[in-house]
Amino acid sequence: MNFFLKFPLFLINFKCFNEIIGERSIEISRYAKEISDKLNVCIAIAPIATNLKEISKIIITFAQSADPIEPGSYTGHIPIEAIKEAGAKGIIINHSEKRIDKDKIKFLIDKSKKLNIISLACGISPEECLEISYFKPNIIAIEPPELIGTGKSVSKYKPESVKRTLELIKGYDKSIKVLCGAGISNKEDVEEALKLGSEGVLVASSIVKSKNPYETIYEMAKVLREYS
Repeated sequence: MNFFLKFPLFLINFKCFNEIIGERSIEISRYAKEISDKLNVCIAIAPIATNLKEISKIIITFAQSADPIEPGSYTGHIPIEAIKEAGAKGIIINHSEKRIDKDKIKFLIDKSKKLNIISLACGISPEECLEISYFKPNIIAIEPPELIGTGKSVSKYKPESVKRTLELIKGYDKSIKVLCGAGISNKEDVEEALKLGSEGVLVASSIVKSKNPYETIYEMAKVLREYS
């Protein structure tokens, strides 16, 4: 694992919410960097592609996705080489809102290794997470799609999914880090996730749509500091 990334990891996915189109994405990224330095916890941002280069100058970034292609005669595609050049240190693969076939997941994980990009692959169930883990990503994230954006966290409403994912992945390869996401909205959700054994969390709307994103990030990050 790259030296600049430590666990537990706090990954904030900006997705494509209207709230982060423009300067607010820069503002939230600066908040995250300030809090990361202040509390000595690892916070990363997954910005919209058009902000990737700028935000990569502020804080560790993950690309929200990339296309499983080699650079060439393709229109409207983004190869991993381009996200690396933009400054991304990692890539999210197979998010439930951007699902791809297993052969494409493998392609992206393999290419990430060649380019020294951290691969974070998502699965919608413990069994899918295990299947994807055979491709050897750096990180696996369990994200039940029915909880995404609901405010009902996976750590509270489907803790058995988190525990089962950890059991399966660690039973196969202890070096693969396991995160969880979906519905994580507050510090209690983060604490429950870490108590279950999760090595970090993915958070999106609860921060992006927050009226006070600094406070929201800070309160969650304080919990991660206790588990660092």
